[in-house]
Amino acid sequence: MTEYLIRLLAPKYKVAVLSRGYGRKTHGFRLANAEDTAQTIGDEPMLIHMHFPDVPVAVCADRVLGIKHLQQIIPDLQCVILDDAYQHRRLKAGFYILLTSYNKLYVHDHMLPWGTLRDLPAESVRANAVVVTKCPSKMQAIERRIVSNSLQLASYQQLYYSSIKYVPLQLSATPLLVTGIANPAPLLEYMQQQYPCTQLLAFPDHHAFNKQDIAQIIQRANQYECVVTTEKDYMRMLQTPLVEVLGEKLQVIAIQTDLGNDQEAFNRQILLYVSENNRK
Repeated sequence: MTEYLIRLLAPKYKVAVLSRGYGRKTHGFRLANAEDTAQTIGDEPMLIHMHFPDVPVAVCADRVLGIKHLQQIIPDLQCVILDDAYQHRRLKAGFYILLTSYNKLYVHDHMLPWGTLRDLPAESVRANAVVVTKCPSKMQAIERRIVSNSLQLASYQQLYYSSIKYVPLQLSATPLLVTGIANPAPLLEYMQQQYPCTQLLAFPDHHAFNKQDIAQIIQRANQYECVVTTEKDYMRMLQTPLVEVLGEKLQVIAIQTDLGNDQEAFNRQILLYVSENNRK
């Protein structure tokens, strides 16, 4: 979603991205540069930095301080896209997009550690837009109504539905899928639809591959002609011998947000908000 917003806004506005930089080895505010890696700014910010080298990407656990630094560095800054900042009370954003998974809506979930929520379900009232993610690619009207009735959004809140879009790979053999993401199930399902015998080697989200992990991956990879991983995992693999050892055997699959028929309305709401607030 962060990359989707960059593609939408960057051609028209001076945009910067601010993330916490989870999993990095550095501290404080840091503006991404050519020497940075996943270890210095985190895997997700590094991926965004590589995809959009002309867009300033910064990391800072203190989002208020991070924005102040960005405003000093970029005087003509018009818009800051905050990654995973809904629960940060010290910073009041102008527009909130709340993402919730189709298979586990926030109204059916619980706060950590019982569930996966990092904020109270009641705080959903702060959202300007709610996007239901990981929806079936061919979602029926009745399915939309069931979700809408479950969420019971306020009249000022807009509801959208999105699905995952994978960039197809052309593989000549059954792959080993290696992931370090929160929920590899959708990707595994997709891969097994294309290559039924795909096997999964899963690590925790943002996992830093140590020597034992690397040895395990290489040992398993020796049993396959192809290894597939995500772009986010690849950012961390770059700091290990894996990329060199696996060579052309290693394939990276890209992911995109697909808003389908909701794309036009979603884009219009975002662009209208940014346009009006820049005029002010």
